[in-house]
Amino acid sequence: MSQLLRIDGETAIFPIIGHPIGQVKSPTSLSQIMAERGYNGMVVPMHVLPADLPDWLEQAGKVRNCPGIVVTVPHKGPCLDFCARVTARARAAEAVNIMIRDHRGDWIGDATDGQGHMDGVRAEGFDVSGKPALLVGTGGAGAAIAYEILARGASELALHDIDTARRDALVTRLDAAFPGRVRIGDTDPRGFALVANATPLGMREGDPLPVRTELLTPDQFVSDVVTRPAIPPLIAQARARGCATMPGSAMFEAQAVLLAELLMRSRKIALD
Repeated sequence: MSQLLRIDGETAIFPIIGHPIGQVKSPTSLSQIMAERGYNGMVVPMHVLPADLPDWLEQAGKVRNCPGIVVTVPHKGPCLDFCARVTARARAAEAVNIMIRDHRGDWIGDATDGQGHMDGVRAEGFDVSGKPALLVGTGGAGAAIAYEILARGASELALHDIDTARRDALVTRLDAAFPGRVRIGDTDPRGFALVANATPLGMREGDPLPVRTELLTPDQFVSDVVTRPAIPPLIAQARARGCATMPGSAMFEAQAVLLAELLMRSRKIALD
């Protein structure tokens, strides 16, 4: 049974910022997780234009009951520069999706998209350790997923992106952290145990598929970041070929728990 959200003078406010912001679904789920755990906090969507981001962050830093911020597109990259410290995965991704204020008032940035994605994959029974993987898409979320695939022990990661400069830059960053395990890939999924899509392809009718699905085999695991439609075209095609799969909704659910736990911990960090 859902717990009622508590709102009073001691409520911790966690903005989720983006442009646009109408598409986000996480304020309800994150706030509900907090309520169910007896935590007095709520996540509030805020539409912040890129030009207004510096001023907005400066003001947010002065709100004492705002110990954390969730960040979505297009602010994940720019917010990195406002953090006094970032995690290794955020540095590799060159993006943050959560900012937590420490006891000095400085922002600490992290990138949890990769953890959410791979936690969702693991919940479906697939372990990437010791196996080769192909990832399509090297933007903010894709870069974080790429880092996490390697951090969880993939034997090899091939990266594909139509933005070759962005792809090559990520290959360079990841090779520094995981020498000899990253290379350039393409849309051919053959030979990979995990095939992951970190692009928005599949959100709009008529989008091309991110990989050549006719080459998929039943022994492969296919994952996607797309949450709408609930069963993206890539996942539908993979299932038709007998593959085990994880749609974006499962990543969303896994990441919601992770983000809520980090936000709930942030108030204690700010007060320590």
